[in-house]
Amino acid sequence: MELDVKISDRKEVSRNTVTEYLDALSRLMILYEQPAFSPHIRSAASLRKSPKRHLCDTSLAAAALGLDQESFIKDLQYAGFLFESLAVHELHVYAKANDARVFHYHDSYGLEVDAIVQKRNGNYAAFEIKLGVGYIEEAAANLKKFAGNIDTARMALPNSLNIITGTGMSYRRPDGINVISLASLGR
Repeated sequence: MELDVKISDRKEVSRNTVTEYLDALSRLMILYEQPAFSPHIRSAASLRKSPKRHLCDTSLAAAALGLDQESFIKDLQYAGFLFESLAVHELHVYAKANDARVFHYHDSYGLEVDAIVQKRNGNYAAFEIKLGVGYIEEAAANLKKFAGNIDTARMALPNSLNIITGTGMSYRRPDGINVISLASLGR
């Protein structure tokens, strides 16, 4: 049975065509596939295995859709998605320079972590990515829940829990979670 993806009311594209387009965009380095992280967890949740896809340059999406600053202010949720792609791209650049890879985590209970950066030796750090500082508490709770699910008899806890934001100062919270402004990455 072939699954069709509906593009508009009149056009349909087969799953094979979509796969070919995605492969072509990956080969052209326009699309980045962020693989799934597979930790040892205590939870009965099953882990999602599909990669997340990001544009390597988020300005391509903005240009293709004709978006300007006012468009982003009107749709902060979409701006947040693009910000996440931008932050994942930056993490990917730093990870590659440090012999590490960038993953994502998503389980069947809906728990997600935007980025897991893991070195070859197994050390890893977890990152939530939020455009505004108003989501820091939610992101911190999510990271703590993720860390609480790790089966420490089989795997170490993350070396650090981090929240990347689009604005504000970088600092360490009293609970040990780092809040990092995207502008300060790489400094």
